[in-house]
Amino acid sequence: MSHKDNRQLPVYVERLKVAGGFWRRLFLQILFRLAAKGNLRLGMNIQKMRRQQEALDVRMTPADFSTRRRAAETDEFQAEWVEAPDLQPQRVILYLHGGAFMFRFPRTHARLAGDWCKALNARALMVDYRLAPEHRWPAGIDDCHAAYRWLLASGIQAENIVLAGDSAGGNLSLALLHRIKAAGEPMPACAVLLSPFVDFTLSSPSLCLNELRDPIFTARGIVAVRSYYAEPEQFLEPGLSPLFGDYRNFPPLLFQASDTEMLRDESLRAAARAHAAGVNVRVELWQGQLPHVFQAFHKLPQTKAAVARILAFIGQHTHWDNQP
Repeated sequence: MSHKDNRQLPVYVERLKVAGGFWRRLFLQILFRLAAKGNLRLGMNIQKMRRQQEALDVRMTPADFSTRRRAAETDEFQAEWVEAPDLQPQRVILYLHGGAFMFRFPRTHARLAGDWCKALNARALMVDYRLAPEHRWPAGIDDCHAAYRWLLASGIQAENIVLAGDSAGGNLSLALLHRIKAAGEPMPACAVLLSPFVDFTLSSPSLCLNELRDPIFTARGIVAVRSYYAEPEQFLEPGLSPLFGDYRNFPPLLFQASDTEMLRDESLRAAARAHAAGVNVRVELWQGQLPHVFQAFHKLPQTKAAVARILAFIGQHTHWDNQP
């Protein structure tokens, strides 16, 4: 692993590069440009898009028989458990999936969280929150908050909960932390944010600078996502755009993003707000023409390196290695 010159970056930001996987990365670039880039737009057939995304989810991610998936027994929200062998039931990753607030990728996200669970002898609660446009904001974050409260009511200690999410799920994760704080509830041990979308005003420079290099998103696609999910008068609400919230007393935060994706600066800006509020925060910008949420593609050498750093971060802030 090589480390580029980081002297011009804030002390909590690091650029990382791992060699290898060129042909896999090229394949993903081509696949996403053909199958995804430009598909998000106003007036799209959402039901057709969901069927296409579900088919892609199955083709891209083989079923993982080394973990078990089962429905969570609750009437308050929809969710499933992903459980690793030899798990310690008190260790819980609350995972909030991405998908532009409108789509699900059950195999992909179960595999992503399941790999973490196997390494940590933990289990993940995957929240199947209500999707837009049928259920606009704040329905999804309401479900995520209900899931967190349900874990606490079930006897799981907050210090044994790790909050994690990617893309739209990263937005929901940060929004959930703002809600937890406002409610006076105990914070989770830490949070892992994979390329979160944090600002519905769309003012991050990388939304323009990286549009041509990003193999998945376009500016009009992100505008469409915004329109399907929320109203303009809500865009500055911290529960919708968590960039604008108060980060004081947040738990440790780890951000990971690709250096060439459109959402890159969302992580940098949110981390800057958290750092200014005294939060223990780290940002990792991964280089090498990696796609949005590259951590979901487990065969990439960059993914293996990034996940190793995620696991080390979780271990540092949960001390699960020292628990029976």
